[in-house]
Amino acid sequence: MDRQAVEQIIEAVGGKENIAAATHCVTRLRFALKDEGKVDKEKLENSDLVKGSFSANGQYQVVIGQGLVDKVYAEMVAITGIGEASKEEIKDAAAQNLNPLQRAIKTLADIFIPILPAIVTAGLLMGINNILTGKDIFFEGKALIDVYTGWADFASIINLIANTAFVFLPGLIGWSAVNKFGGSPLLGIVLGLMLVHPDLLNAWGYGAAQQEGEIPAWNLFGLTIEKVGYQGQVLPVLLASYVLAKMEIFLRKRIPDAFQLLTVAPIALLVTGFLSFIVIGPITFAIGNLITNGVVGIFDAVPAIGGLIYGGLYAPLVITGMHHTFLAVDLQLIGSIGGTFLWPMVALSNIAQGSAAFAMMFAEKNNEKLKGLSMTSGISAWLGITEPAMFGVNLRYRYPFIAAIIGSAIAGIVITLRGVMAPSIGVGGLPAFLSIFTEFWGVFFIGMGIAIVVPFVLTFIMAKTRKKKEA
Repeated sequence: MDRQAVEQIIEAVGGKENIAAATHCVTRLRFALKDEGKVDKEKLENSDLVKGSFSANGQYQVVIGQGLVDKVYAEMVAITGIGEASKEEIKDAAAQNLNPLQRAIKTLADIFIPILPAIVTAGLLMGINNILTGKDIFFEGKALIDVYTGWADFASIINLIANTAFVFLPGLIGWSAVNKFGGSPLLGIVLGLMLVHPDLLNAWGYGAAQQEGEIPAWNLFGLTIEKVGYQGQVLPVLLASYVLAKMEIFLRKRIPDAFQLLTVAPIALLVTGFLSFIVIGPITFAIGNLITNGVVGIFDAVPAIGGLIYGGLYAPLVITGMHHTFLAVDLQLIGSIGGTFLWPMVALSNIAQGSAAFAMMFAEKNNEKLKGLSMTSGISAWLGITEPAMFGVNLRYRYPFIAAIIGSAIAGIVITLRGVMAPSIGVGGLPAFLSIFTEFWGVFFIGMGIAIVVPFVLTFIMAKTRKKKEA
């Protein structure tokens, strides 16, 4: 590890005196700085180790790259003497600089990011199931399992494994949310699983049961409470988790230690459970349906405008961190209508950012550092990780970022007009087609082609035009 290069990074962020806390993720150094005004961005990005930098959610983040970032961080700790901070500690330190809206967005991100690996894994497994069960992929009018029937049960098991994360989604969210709000994660799991208990009417069958007038109910001292589960729902378990965590904290402060084991968890779960089925669940279920109907209504009424706006604005939302809020909307759509039409546009946005970065590799042949960075970050973006391309190349030169937005917006319009949907969230990038319903593969491949060609061509043309003007 080049110690001098690491020292240059430290100096560029204002010196060790300006670092309140620091940690790292898969690709980036994450700083909570006392004063971001002291950052010398030009000096920072001139470092051979740095692929880009940006400020988001109260953290100053320096893109280093996968595999190298942990070595840079270890060397930085050795040089500065700062203690290795956990991600939670850095987030807490950075939260001091956030406004209420940013804190709300950060809270959602902190809840959903830990469960994302399970969701993405489910998406990839569903992709395998799509290949096995989708018609017209290998045989006209038939699926692979129709021709080779011995694979049918194999596909069925894969589908069961893949669906588990969505069937028990409230359990995953309950674990993460209660942990975020300061309660016991185990109680969060119990709360989430309680909301999808087999004794409850499955949420996916609620509409049919309502039409037939066969909704089971409890009679609680004259109060009728519907025995409905919340499979695939996001809002009920989020609010219930908040109530559970705050109640647990309240009780722990007031009940002597000797009695906490026998009283805190039972009281907290009992009260939260009753509130969930009587008040929280019905209200948030209705709100969730309103949100779903609103989003679906907009895209049904003006799909081209919806595709243009979301397809084009997703990348700018990443800069602000607001893209994390749409993960909850994706999960709500999957739980309510069986799929999401938003995530496919996210995948195309990632591809577009990678294509723009690749164009810079050909447009700036004489800049060896930029060529190498463009190639590696472009590959990363095409595999679903866009930060190196977005912050290391495209935003630095601006016009590649604009070209990527244009390409992503056009691709978004095309796939939205044709109603492309995904049954789950998968890996955003070239592998994304695996997580798309097979009947939409054809139009999605057209969208991928647009996201590859348009940003590349526009970036290349703009780069050459700028060079002519400068000459």
